[in-house]
Amino acid sequence: MTQFYDARGNIYGVIAPQALREAGIALPANAAECASSRQSWSDAAIRFCCDWPQGQRPPNSKSHRSDGLLIGPFQTSPPFDVLIVNTDDTLAERSGNGLTIFSQALTEQGLMPAEGALLRVHHDKGDALETRVKPAEVEGVQGFWLDLGQPGFGPDAVDAKTVQGIEFNARDVSHVQPLAQLDPLWTHSQFVRIGNPHCVTLLDARAALPSNQQMRESPLNKGLTEIAYAMPTGAGDPCPAGVNLQWAALESPQRIHARVFERGEGPTASSGTSASAVASAAWRVGWVVAGEVQVVMPGGTAPIWLEEAGGELVRVRLFGTARLMG
Repeated sequence: MTQFYDARGNIYGVIAPQALREAGIALPANAAECASSRQSWSDAAIRFCCDWPQGQRPPNSKSHRSDGLLIGPFQTSPPFDVLIVNTDDTLAERSGNGLTIFSQALTEQGLMPAEGALLRVHHDKGDALETRVKPAEVEGVQGFWLDLGQPGFGPDAVDAKTVQGIEFNARDVSHVQPLAQLDPLWTHSQFVRIGNPHCVTLLDARAALPSNQQMRESPLNKGLTEIAYAMPTGAGDPCPAGVNLQWAALESPQRIHARVFERGEGPTASSGTSASAVASAAWRVGWVVAGEVQVVMPGGTAPIWLEEAGGELVRVRLFGTARLMG
């Protein structure tokens, strides 16, 4: 019933709203009503779709069999509404890999037009967030370009509180005290909003990047959860609504290595919006120029296209590809 897809190591389940209703989960009629009533059904949906079957959880695996759940489509023609449910039962505003997977599922269902479609993510943090996707081929790989729009920068863009301004590469960035307390090298961070909130910490060397295994272990996991997650799971400091965390190191011109700790999920093999935020932050501090940027994560490399006009970053596009898992 739930189909699982892999996008650069990021795994999401996909299920139709009607299938959840037939399983006895009281999902409202449309995506907007689902989002506003999330607390009444999201826990049951995650348990039904994403929990490991009894006795089938592999050793050293994550507590759920996917990084989240995509519920949709709610229509048979575009625009398509979708819900992105984190495994902690919260709703996400946007997920680059999640929307890539949803686009692949729509394609396999025969619903994705050749010219692409508008996807509308409904959530409980404001208005639905729109992303236009278009089928494409890059270096012989079939996938989708996702238009993520214009990013915002700085503490105000992500509603961050009590952060100190600091200079990096002669550019203004932020000093996030809770991060610096976890590691003295984590002193220069760039906040980015690309539909959802991000905090990209800039490092001088790839060796300084935390590994996913390190981020899963205490006490680092506890500290990062306090920062990334909103209350009551975390402390929501410095962002009361939570924030996705990334660490980035420049490897060569237009190529960056990154790690990701997601709000609502924890360490992940890759993240499309995180890769886009990393590329945007790198542009902001002068590491890269507009054009194609490669962001390398444990799950794979994400091509990002940055468009600049008048000294501003005006559009970010992400190329994503996904496969149905057996």
